[in-house]
Amino acid sequence: MNLFNVYSIVDIEIIKGRGIYLYDKKNKKYFDFYGGHAVISIGHSHPTYVNNIKKQIEKIFFYSNSIKIPEQEKLASLLLEISEYNDYKVFFCNSGAEANENAIKIASFKNKKKKIIAFKNSFHGRTSGAISITDNKKIITKFNSQHEVKFFNYKDIYLLEEELKKEDTCAVISEGIQGIGGIIDPGIFFFKKIYSLCRKYNTILILDEIQSGYGRTGLFFAHQNSGIKPDIITIAKGMGNGFPIGGVIINPKFKPFNGMLGTTFGGNYLACSSGISVLEIIKNECLIYKAKKNGKIFINYLKEIDEIKEIRGRGLMLGLNFNFKIQKLINILIKNENIFVGSSFNKKIIRLLPSLTIEEKHIKTFILKLKKALYFLKNDK
Repeated sequence: MNLFNVYSIVDIEIIKGRGIYLYDKKNKKYFDFYGGHAVISIGHSHPTYVNNIKKQIEKIFFYSNSIKIPEQEKLASLLLEISEYNDYKVFFCNSGAEANENAIKIASFKNKKKKIIAFKNSFHGRTSGAISITDNKKIITKFNSQHEVKFFNYKDIYLLEEELKKEDTCAVISEGIQGIGGIIDPGIFFFKKIYSLCRKYNTILILDEIQSGYGRTGLFFAHQNSGIKPDIITIAKGMGNGFPIGGVIINPKFKPFNGMLGTTFGGNYLACSSGISVLEIIKNECLIYKAKKNGKIFINYLKEIDEIKEIRGRGLMLGLNFNFKIQKLINILIKNENIFVGSSFNKKIIRLLPSLTIEEKHIKTFILKLKKALYFLKNDK
């Protein structure tokens, strides 16, 4: 094998996707309740999305940011309109990690400070700055750990304020809802309080909505139920429905200068075409409303299952907490029931991140299959 083996691989070759379904090389059908880490926001191979990509490829699919690319302006305008951040600006890049790197850089340019405050169980990416604010020592090298970072628990507001009082913190960064950490919602009180503290101590607030954004929680961004507007928001994953694209949404108080940020591939024609298609489909098919509605339906069905000790999250970003390690259950769901789900740092939590196009019939099927898998697990000797 010539690949540098760093992934845990499921021995299935997927060759086709349609809506919420995946198909392997033997044409076996699978239900996708994971969306490839919450990336598939509008379903696999949505016809409008596919047609728009084809049309763009036939015209031009790349040139550098040294020329005017009108698709960038169209995507930015649509994004800010739908997210209700009309007075902000957008910088396009290629991934969530890049978005967080650029967000930190923008913050540091502004206040000339370097210390970052992040939170326990966080995940912000794997590039040098992004991984330094990720709470996972296993994947952080000595080189990455040179950055000045402090981690807090969400409940440690008093300790957090004591740190901010020193007035040497560049930025505080939090996910809207922690994904890989185990679907942990910081809560309305936390966001209101941290917003207030950042204003009080002249600290920049960054919201990482890479997994929790783009309508997944029943709001465009998870933090919007708290009524705050952070200084910077980072986005990616569901933004391109599988095409690599990321972005930074930036308060107008940050002033750009020539060369401040840069990217070769960010904001290219194909990336913007994919992003425009996703937003138009979300808008035209009312997918944010549907995510909220179907999330409530999903939770009500999940409450029927005694083995689930806690249901975390909102909308279509859900975590199922069991009182046992769930890897064997995940394997049974894939092999016996043909369902893809996700795991997390917490070995007892299954993550559910299906497409926003999911329907109640799919939810009913999932519930039936989960019950069968749990029965099999209980009786498998």
